[in-house]
Amino acid sequence: MTVVAERRVQLRGAARRLLSCRDDEILVSGPAGTGKSVGGLTKLHLAMMKYPKARGMIARKTAASLGASTLDSWRKNVAGPSLATGEVEYFGGSTSEPPQYRYRRNGSVIVIGGLDRPSKIMSSEYDMIVCDEATEFLVQDWESLCTRLRSGKMPYAQIIGMCNPDAEHHWLYQRHLAGGLTLMESRHEDNPAYFDARGELTEAGRTYIGKLDKLTGVRYWRLRKGKWVAAEGLIYESWDPAVHLVDALPPGSEQWTRWWSVDFGYRNPFVLQCWAEDGDGRLWLYREIYMTGRLVEDHARQILAIVAPGGRWIEPTPRAVICDHDAEDRATLERHLHMSTVAAKKDVTTGIEATQARLGRVATEGKPALPVRLFIVRDALVERDQALVDEGKPTSTKEEMSGYVWAPGVDGKPLREEPLKKDDHGADAMRYMVAEVDLGGRPALRTLRRGY
Repeated sequence: MTVVAERRVQLRGAARRLLSCRDDEILVSGPAGTGKSVGGLTKLHLAMMKYPKARGMIARKTAASLGASTLDSWRKNVAGPSLATGEVEYFGGSTSEPPQYRYRRNGSVIVIGGLDRPSKIMSSEYDMIVCDEATEFLVQDWESLCTRLRSGKMPYAQIIGMCNPDAEHHWLYQRHLAGGLTLMESRHEDNPAYFDARGELTEAGRTYIGKLDKLTGVRYWRLRKGKWVAAEGLIYESWDPAVHLVDALPPGSEQWTRWWSVDFGYRNPFVLQCWAEDGDGRLWLYREIYMTGRLVEDHARQILAIVAPGGRWIEPTPRAVICDHDAEDRATLERHLHMSTVAAKKDVTTGIEATQARLGRVATEGKPALPVRLFIVRDALVERDQALVDEGKPTSTKEEMSGYVWAPGVDGKPLREEPLKKDDHGADAMRYMVAEVDLGGRPALRTLRRGY
């Protein structure tokens, strides 16, 4: 007897319109928690079931970012029943084939992968490609994927992106304005978990929307209202994810000098950043703990388990551990790391200016160009803090950058004298790192005896 999996999926708004849209390029954009990913993944699943031998793809900018978010939603909210009955089977990949989901009854396939590992996923042809967190993609990534839409097993070929809004100058939004991409706007009312059929808030909706309503500035406009806007008074105006975010440390980085920088917190995030300095003095943030609700000693144990499993270091020890000035937290960190720390150079203005210089600058009248000398590895984050996700707050330094702004004056306009003290914990740790290297000496690390 053939077992057929059934699941009733309630799709509204943009997610529902997406099902019948056959435009070549579609972007489903909206605030946090509107069901964008479920809508895109559901359409892909239904298409693969409908068209025999069809080929689909679920893509993220990096392969590592797929598992904990996109594929988790795929399994829980879309394909769970089909996986449970065996109608869809997971294949973990081989030397010749990438990981994929195989549809047993009609031979369709959904390949999964990241653009940081393109060799296998880009060597085939597809009918439909779904890109989660599409704002992470570069325009060349998107256009390269479009060239692979030529399998011909469906009556139309389509690429679908899902994302929260970004700045209005982002290439995706500009592509929409130029007429090359259909934009569908998703809203919280589209999510049946938060609004019932009468348009009334559910209990879960009241809790979640209440958290988003507490956001301020650009994060409020993007994650609550769904607007493509840039932050007013942005401090790091030259920050460009297409330039400053990289997929990995370059080859040969194994012996580069290492530094750690720390900004203490408990209710606010505790941030520990691991930096590598190359032979030309450029800084690369390659690992980051960004977490609330844990003790300093817990963070110390976590980082040591990563860099020195079993007590044996697998990467160079840091030249210095640069810390915020809290004496008690510093002492606790030293005791559990068995390392000394140095107090951060905390002059805000000079630290910001030094960091701005490292981010680079295009030549303008009266100002020479500056090379880019600071990079962040895209998947540097060790563990995503779900509490911060639920509150719509940044979960890493890279997520802070587009909302790190100058404090407003009495007239509401940015003063450009001091930063707004909000969602700046990674930015502070980054500033400590740059100030230590560019504005001061270079200390040697002392290893402390156990029992310090």
